Amino acid sequence: MKTVILANGSFPAHPIPLRHLAEADLIVCCDGAVEKLLKHDLEPGAIVGDLDSLSDELKRKYGSLIFGDPDQETNDLTKAVHWCISHGIKEAIILGATGLREDHTLGNISLLADYNQQLNVTMLTDTGTFRVFDHSVTLSSVPGQQVSLFSIDPHLSVTSEGLRYPLDNLKLCNWWRGTLNEASGDHFRLEFEHGQVIVFMNYS
Repeated sequence: MKTVILANGSFPAHPIPLRHLAEADLIVCCDGAVEKLLKHDLEPGAIVGDLDSLSDELKRKYGSLIFGDPDQETNDLTKAVHWCISHGIKEAIILGATGLREDHTLGNISLLADYNQQLNVTMLTDTGTFRVFDHSVTLSSVPGQQVSLFSIDPHLSVTSEGLRYPLDNLKLCNWWRGTLNEASGDHFRLEFEHGQVIVFMNYS
């Protein structure tokens, strides 16, 4: 089952995330994103959040699909991810998690490292994809494709093959350190140990 989690950031405009949304078997919608989804003639399969952004009318209409979580220590995207995990979902695509507020964008991207421990997640934006890897990996690419690397762990070091600017045991001690690289061919490899790397690749 293809599951999409829709957060309450900028609604997708690029054809790739829009296609995933249209083809989803299940849309798990953060409560603040429900009205945006309905404006695009799509229906939620589950509505998750603290429900502070959901109108009384929508609460009545979708009562059986609403799963409230008042926990103020987590955001609505995390609540939606936890709902997926609790319902046995193993893989999901996250949309609408960026834009509107830069603090939410940074927080949501960093949370991918937490989600990846229990759920295989890919975050799609209008410019590209964010994925998390906890082991060395070889990724398909096209020449010139933009690549940036991030790590929550400031001690993690990465060595690369197939990037225009090679990384030789580069310590990702700040979020800018692994950014603005690009693939030189049809694949590249990242070697690292004991941590997680968030990889951004723009749409080729």
